[in-house]
Amino acid sequence: MRLTRALDRPDDDAHLADLHAHLAQRAEQDQLLDVSYRTVASPVGELLLATTQVGLVRVAFAREDFDQVLSLLADRVGPRILAHVAPLDAAARELEEYFTGQRRRFDLPLDLRLTHGFRRRVVEQLPTIDYGSTASYAEMARRAGSERAVRAVGSACATNPLPVVLPCHRVLRTDGSLGGYLGGPEAKRTLLALEAA
Repeated sequence: MRLTRALDRPDDDAHLADLHAHLAQRAEQDQLLDVSYRTVASPVGELLLATTQVGLVRVAFAREDFDQVLSLLADRVGPRILAHVAPLDAAARELEEYFTGQRRRFDLPLDLRLTHGFRRRVVEQLPTIDYGSTASYAEMARRAGSERAVRAVGSACATNPLPVVLPCHRVLRTDGSLGGYLGGPEAKRTLLALEAA
């Protein structure tokens, strides 16, 4: 479809959708996007998925306020952000497989630019906690190379840019209680119950 034809009737929803799809495709083709995003439904509520050319950069829960998440991505990654479904098809499919019990580990390229230092070391260790298992904050501190940094593990989990995919929900307090979770305690319970089933 020609761009000028799409602009002839901007009040027609179908034409606006076609225009958006055309612009998204061209922006992706010409590598003009910093971030593509979409939302998906899940048992823990609507999730926002965002990707860069490098890989999945953010998974956000609705309680985080998607507009605020996108604003932070514009500040920290780049301002060229567009709702664009296709670049996130694999992530959406793998999440659906996870939520339906068909997937235990994610095989997605990841962009970890939103986390640094010790926090990054912690989130990189999260996939070493097996599906259906848990680890304590103290154990994760040891795995990340600083066994005294238990509180810092909590902070790393609280700021994990890729919850669910990098499974910080599997990290519990030493006494076995849940501890905090970016998606809220009910989301953490839901994920742990899903993996225990």
